[in-house]
Amino acid sequence: MSVTSDNKTWFQRIEDMHPYETLLYLGMFGSGLIFLFLTVAFLFSGLDQLGGMNKKIPVSFLISTFLLVSSGYTATRIRIYFQEENAEKVIRALGVTLLLGLLFTSLQITGWKELQSMGIDFQGIPSGSFLYVLSGIHVFHLLGAMIFAVILWAQLRNRKNDEVKRLILFTNPFEKMRLRLFTVYWQFMDGIWLILFLLFAVSL
Repeated sequence: MSVTSDNKTWFQRIEDMHPYETLLYLGMFGSGLIFLFLTVAFLFSGLDQLGGMNKKIPVSFLISTFLLVSSGYTATRIRIYFQEENAEKVIRALGVTLLLGLLFTSLQITGWKELQSMGIDFQGIPSGSFLYVLSGIHVFHLLGAMIFAVILWAQLRNRKNDEVKRLILFTNPFEKMRLRLFTVYWQFMDGIWLILFLLFAVSL
């Protein structure tokens, strides 16, 4: 008796995944655990000391949050444009997403400098150090996605003017999967940062 897709077990669905999908989801699960453990450690690191300093969330963190949320929207558009087989729009949306990611990273560094000017440095109170650790690890994870975005962007630009390569691009399930995995991971990092930002906002 055959097993339909709706009746497949959790393990059977994992077996049906492409190895890249499996690696990505395992990586996201591992990253989620890292952020969870660090967040718990941050909550128990003496937030009363940090709150007692009467500081405010860095302006750079506010602006970078808006940019990253915007990049989540442009990442979603990548998949839509790919389904429409519009190479120009896919490349443009991918480029904008990458640019917003780079601006976000730059503003994170500026945000660290703002924290230092407030008297919250990496070697100070434990809760203050965790602000740098959590945001720094998030930036590190996002850099991996940006490197992949650069590779995708270069490959798409190389194929857009070749009719054969462009046809293969839009009909190849592997290419569709790569873009889907990129957007899933990018939005995952968006969600992680929003949680961290809310935590920072409440703490400062």
